[in-house]
Amino acid sequence: MKRTTVKVPDELDARLRQEAERRGTTVSEITREALESFLGVESPRRLGFARAGASGRQDISERIEEILATEVGR
Repeated sequence: MKRTTVKVPDELDARLRQEAERRGTTVSEITREALESFLGVESPRRLGFARAGASGRQDISERIEEILATEVGR
């Protein structure tokens, strides 16, 4: 994987960091997703619920349909 430096306005940087924090991921991952989408590059879809087993919650199996609907609807 190559490293690339991108200069963005402060406001965009703040929104990017906020989104990464909200998703529990990195700024790099959000940036890669945005570039893949913009360029039409196919990539394997990562579903957030795949980490459900590590959530510490006890009701995941009871809520799986709700979780799937939320994650796939993004």
